[in-house]
Amino acid sequence: MFNFVPNLVMDWNEKQIQILEVAEKLFAENGFDGTSVRQISKEADVNVAMISYYFGSKEKMLEALLDYRLADFKIQIESILSKETKYLEKIDEIVALVVMRVHKNRRTHKIVNFEYSKDSRNISFENYLKQKNENFKVIEAFVKKGQSEGVFSKELNIPLIVPTILGTYFHFYYNKKFYMALHSLPDDVSLDEFVHKTLTKHIQQTIKALLTYAN
Repeated sequence: MFNFVPNLVMDWNEKQIQILEVAEKLFAENGFDGTSVRQISKEADVNVAMISYYFGSKEKMLEALLDYRLADFKIQIESILSKETKYLEKIDEIVALVVMRVHKNRRTHKIVNFEYSKDSRNISFENYLKQKNENFKVIEAFVKKGQSEGVFSKELNIPLIVPTILGTYFHFYYNKKFYMALHSLPDDVSLDEFVHKTLTKHIQQTIKALLTYAN
């Protein structure tokens, strides 16, 4: 059986990515339990044997999907932090990256939030949590360095920075009908533009205020 443990997006071939994206769509629409491998194979236009060859099971396919969506995040963050820019400029880039990725991959987040809350599930989140922890350590080291140089407040709960970004985004998105009416956004195109410009700017301002606020 194909050993599916790649570390970077480039390790997936086009067919594997197609299958994962179809599975993501169906899991988000119908739920994990409500989606069969046969449905995935039909919509992805591949046979069931190919899915079995690549992933082994539906549970392993979900694990692979989480790996796929998180694979290059650490690289992108480290690329931002390696630039010769000021701390607050890097914060703006990090926030924009997080919002862009979560908006693009919101289906995956919906699946994870639902499945991770279940106790009776034969799905391993070990690698997913390991990657999230590694990503957090990169951000934590950056914030602590900023604190040591007097740029960021020392009165910070660093683990709550990313949840603050995500919480603002998901509150907006899960109430999008209300906010689309409130901001006169006629369609999904205008919604996307609002997220990437107005909402992102608001979250950037919030996070920078949080980081630099002195008690």
